[in-house]
Amino acid sequence: MSPLSSNAPHGQSPLRTVQVLGGGNAASSAHVRSLAEGLVARGVRVTVCAPDEADRAHDFTGVGAEHVPVPRSSDPASVAALRAACADADLVHAHGLHASFRAVLALGGRATPLVVTWHNRARAEGARAHLLRLLERRVVRTAAVVLGTSSDLVDRARRRGARDARLAAVGLPGRRRPPPACGPTAEPDRPRAKVRAELGTTGRPLVVAVGSLDRHGGLDVLLDAARAWRGLDPQPLVAVAGEGPLRPVLQRRIEDEDLPVRLIGHRDDAPELLAAADLALLTSSWESRPVLAQEALYARVPLVATRVGGVPDLVGDAAELVPYGDAQALAATVVTLLADHERREQLRERGVRQAATWPTEDETVAQVLSVYDELTQPRPLT
Repeated sequence: MSPLSSNAPHGQSPLRTVQVLGGGNAASSAHVRSLAEGLVARGVRVTVCAPDEADRAHDFTGVGAEHVPVPRSSDPASVAALRAACADADLVHAHGLHASFRAVLALGGRATPLVVTWHNRARAEGARAHLLRLLERRVVRTAAVVLGTSSDLVDRARRRGARDARLAAVGLPGRRRPPPACGPTAEPDRPRAKVRAELGTTGRPLVVAVGSLDRHGGLDVLLDAARAWRGLDPQPLVAVAGEGPLRPVLQRRIEDEDLPVRLIGHRDDAPELLAAADLALLTSSWESRPVLAQEALYARVPLVATRVGGVPDLVGDAAELVPYGDAQALAATVVTLLADHERREQLRERGVRQAATWPTEDETVAQVLSVYDELTQPRPLT
């Protein structure tokens, strides 16, 4: 149990928090479930306001939280439902920009402290980009504390006028720190044979990417780079797990250009898929704390990633980083790494050390609870 207090400012009543979630991001939903579980274990009453589909997917009630269904919308009925759910809260914690904006509307005129966590950077262009900036300013100037999951998100909040913006400790749900490697070839048991046989990569390298097939994923760049891998012997196979609107376009290119790439759709076994890989690829235009990068380092799989957002801080010297959009650099880095066994082993060892520096779920809960106590405990008179 954490030594930090979980009592509300008045008497011995337990602290009551409301977690507001939009439900559109799987990583933030998993984080809220982990956070709710840890807070409940420390005596905090937790209500999660989220769409029904988010509760079905993440089972907030299963970890002891109350679930109040609130649609992912800012219409008056949704805001009214959220306002009612927050009526007797000691503190409200919203996750993501749109959930945070709804919380600001619901708390209008109340003195209830608002904590905001930004897990990702919202994207928009043209007139919508201006509206986005206005929403960000409204949210961060209302929030008592803004927690950003990467340093560039913290900087963004400060530029928008946040009174108090801090780097969030965010552990990967369900993961514990890996044990130290026992030597240069130490690796965990892997279901390699089954996965590799399924994908048809027996006797050839397997390169894995996981993510949404959308215009922010950089998969067009990956396909450009894959042209250079056709001439390798043995030829590597790039397996891309995920779905998205660009699937038909990407599939057409793969077939027309005879690229060594397979789109394998949504996978529930992404950690096992990564554990069977020789390399992992992350080609996104922006990421905060990408799950793919964390899972790859936990699995001791060498990672090639774009140098964007929070990725450099997350991986340190435990991955090969390339500029976003540079297909030539991506292609050359993969070719070089596949041919360099010693460098791959070095990255495996560095990955274990880097993963040991990441916060655990317990440390994540402890940081959040310290912020809650800071905002709700009475201050001594001076």
